[in-house]
Amino acid sequence: MEEYESCILGLGLAIDMNIQELLVIGDSDLLVHQVLREWAPKNTKILPYLHCVQYLIKRFTKIEFKYVPRILNEFADALATLSSMIQHPDKNFIDPIPIEIRKQPANCAHIEEEFDGNSWFHDNKEYLETREYLRNATYTHKRTL
Repeated sequence: MEEYESCILGLGLAIDMNIQELLVIGDSDLLVHQVLREWAPKNTKILPYLHCVQYLIKRFTKIEFKYVPRILNEFADALATLSSMIQHPDKNFIDPIPIEIRKQPANCAHIEEEFDGNSWFHDNKEYLETREYLRNATYTHKRTL
């Protein structure tokens, strides 16, 4: 389910960025083959996720899914780990969560740096668009990205 959640969030971001053609590289053999309708899901908990991904796919003019083993895809592994940290004890499955961009942080108690006016994913988006790290990025920032 974590892989599906990461995929749904990624597809949603691509849609928000008005991307028309997309190559999705995933390290979940199960997810890729289920989305491509090559394998049928055996776990009914996966169905809402699968239906959501299939709905989002229709928003692209061209989309391709490619399986890459996890050892070769550290970025997907990091996204899956982040997604798995979200706790939802009341449900067996998770509906996609709408994310609103605010003009300022909701809680400043945990922010160590001055708010720069960019969204929380700005650095990731910039890296994905340019394939270059920010000018003042430290080794830790680069490794995190």
